[in-house]
Amino acid sequence: MSFYPPLDVKVITPKLELHGATDDLLMQLLPIVREGVVGRQSDPFDDPMSLYEDNPVREWKWLQAIWRGRGNVRPESWRLYFVVLLDKQAVGMQDLIGVNFDTFKTVTSFSWLAPGVRQQGLGREMRAAILHLAFEGLGAAEAGSDAFFDNVASNRVSAALGYQPNGSDWATRRGQPAMLNRWRLTRDVWTLNRRSDIELIDVEACKPLLHIT
Repeated sequence: MSFYPPLDVKVITPKLELHGATDDLLMQLLPIVREGVVGRQSDPFDDPMSLYEDNPVREWKWLQAIWRGRGNVRPESWRLYFVVLLDKQAVGMQDLIGVNFDTFKTVTSFSWLAPGVRQQGLGREMRAAILHLAFEGLGAAEAGSDAFFDNVASNRVSAALGYQPNGSDWATRRGQPAMLNRWRLTRDVWTLNRRSDIELIDVEACKPLLHIT
């Protein structure tokens, strides 16, 4: 057990595992970050995003952002970082972000995968895992998701998991404006398709830190 409970949290599905992003696990991801996770497709992330930086600035900013996020925990706002393990190998990250959680019990998420393991259904499985943690483990009432209009993979995952279109917005990526699709998933809709094959480990110990009662 660590002194920081979120690092002990695990979410286990038949396909993959999410483990709290310890420094040891982050070091396993460094070679992937060093090589770059942005492919030839349209840029998937909005600004600011350290994964667009050049080496080695990319690595430094990526690690610094995670370390800052661990300590920036308030009742209304927090972020949990998870490393995605496939056959015990670190292949990406899946984050859960509390947004006005103390008032509205709302979350959103962020994720990326190593280029070599994409197009295997892992993006959907990761999102299903983090939604299970949000709704079943932490008592969320609603989950949101944003994706650029041309981020086909992310938009398909949201639609497949029951999110409903929730308007649009503008953001920048590498300084250029682009349209975001917004998605919304309520607890009631999630419950209709709730999975029984996802296991949560050490979530209760994490709740006091997040001001969840």
